[in-house]
Amino acid sequence: MDGNQGAESTSGDLKSPLLPIQDPTESSSPDIHWSLTSILTTNNLFILLGPLSCAAIKLFVELDGSKPGTSTDMLAVLAWIFLWWVTEAVPIPVTSMSPLFLFPLFGIAPADDVAQTYMDDVIALVLGSFILALAVEHYNIHRRLALNITLLFCGDPLKPRLLLLGICGTSAFVSMWMHNVAAAVMMMPVATGILSRLPTHSGRSDEISRFCKAVVLGVTYAVAIGGMSTLTGTGVNLILVGMWKSYFPDAEPISFSTWFFFGFPLALIIFFALWIILCFFYCSSRSGIALSAYLHKSHLRRELELLGPMAFAEKTILAVFSMLIVLWMTRSITADIPGWGVLFNGRAGDGTASVMMATLLFIIPNKKQQGEKLMDWNKCKKLPWGMVLLLGAGFAIADGVKRSGLTDVLSKSLDFLEEVPYLAIAPAVCLISGTITEFTSNNATTTLVIPILVQLAKAIKLHPLLFMVPGAIGAQFSFLLPTSTPSNAVGFATRHIEIKDMIKIGLPLKVAGIAAVTLIMPTLGAFVFGTNKQVQQRATSIALHTAQ
Repeated sequence: MDGNQGAESTSGDLKSPLLPIQDPTESSSPDIHWSLTSILTTNNLFILLGPLSCAAIKLFVELDGSKPGTSTDMLAVLAWIFLWWVTEAVPIPVTSMSPLFLFPLFGIAPADDVAQTYMDDVIALVLGSFILALAVEHYNIHRRLALNITLLFCGDPLKPRLLLLGICGTSAFVSMWMHNVAAAVMMMPVATGILSRLPTHSGRSDEISRFCKAVVLGVTYAVAIGGMSTLTGTGVNLILVGMWKSYFPDAEPISFSTWFFFGFPLALIIFFALWIILCFFYCSSRSGIALSAYLHKSHLRRELELLGPMAFAEKTILAVFSMLIVLWMTRSITADIPGWGVLFNGRAGDGTASVMMATLLFIIPNKKQQGEKLMDWNKCKKLPWGMVLLLGAGFAIADGVKRSGLTDVLSKSLDFLEEVPYLAIAPAVCLISGTITEFTSNNATTTLVIPILVQLAKAIKLHPLLFMVPGAIGAQFSFLLPTSTPSNAVGFATRHIEIKDMIKIGLPLKVAGIAAVTLIMPTLGAFVFGTNKQVQQRATSIALHTAQ
């Protein structure tokens, strides 16, 4: 329950009697009875399915070459957790806490070790960035930014395609610095506010209706695409980074800047593909004539004037956010050009900078009321603790798979894939991950496929990031259904679009995304992540094997 819902329920309780008023004709004792049909509901069956599948694997599955019991136990626990995640029989955050009791009970890891995986630098990065995002939302900075950029793209005469580009670009930019669901919740009211100036459904022309679909779909997908470009944009990227550190603690960590150098060009390609697809299907050159009477620069200027000039609080939050971005980008630049992190002998991480800058918001006064700071803890009630727990569960599972010996079992079973063509790796992995993600959450998909992909990479002696990165990116290609991701649901809830609209745009967008990963991963990805060395070694090994 969020803060607003809590407030509403509290006020409602004050107006209602403390005890329910009972009809005197009714019995004083409730008629409670249990029946087979009441117990065997769909949700209860899903709840039972988790432990039953765990017990079945524990009793009847024996993994070859595994540690006695441990890897089988880990597989059984995985089945329990993922079935609850996929069916949502138990709330996802609650399911995400289940490793805290399942791992110790099954002898996979001690309780202290499991608990430690739920809090590391990646989690600190999430908490700090979300506090800053809440500050941006509280002071309406995102709305001011959206209006200014939209005003920039709203030409005279009106060019709908350029305006669509501005709205989508603003949404993608906002999503780069906060979670894509939060960005969707922030930007959708801005987009629908612009569309509210247009006639209602009964009075709309076909061109206006199509433009409304383009705007809503554009915001829905742009926040997902913008989130791909930075570590803070989506939980998937954070899960990838955390698992990389968990599986390969001695390897060079993936920093904010490292990911940005890869993720931003990739997201840029997919973003322009989105814009072209939307223009082709929903935004013709004739739309300007129909829209010009309703959307004009004067309307946007009037709404911007209502916000008034930027106050000290807004300017300070923008300055803190900008400083944080600079710190993220410069902590670790390249192997030859060390960033400011070298001053602390590598002890400081991106989460260090995130929490440090977020802390400033609780110290700096907002100059609105005496003694009031830019942020207080009451404003932080909307922090996404469910996502924090889900990220922690992903890290715990990665550690459990490695610790239990299940990784070795998976590695031995994938030896036959050694002949997979190198250029087919990225699209194949991306397609598999992109298909699974339509039926479960992006984060759950990533948590499911990344451990398997790590072992696949080990089996065919290739750099793990050649598999892990396309798998994580593919998990974000949830473009087809409203239920695929919360940001899709936000767009669908506006009632401007239908499922057929999402499939019409989402399917070619998914194909364009897979094509972009296929192009970028072996080229720019090889340079950024240093994956080309093992590729050359594998090519030499295959050549020698063929010659023999």
